[in-house]
Amino acid sequence: MKDIIEYKLLTGKDNSEFCNRVTEFLNDGWELYGSPFINIDHLAIRKTTIVGQAIVKRK
Repeated sequence: MKDIIEYKLLTGKDNSEFCNRVTEFLNDGWELYGSPFINIDHLAIRKTTIVGQAIVKRK
């Protein structure tokens, strides 16, 4: 298995912009690392859904 040389945690609103951002990283040689997560802020005036995905770049 190749060594991880860089790690990023991408986060943002749950929308197509976030999905496009993840896709750009994947197309640039990054790999998904673990499962995505979702967090819903119920205390905000408007419920805000934040998603995240860890990605890694390997040697």
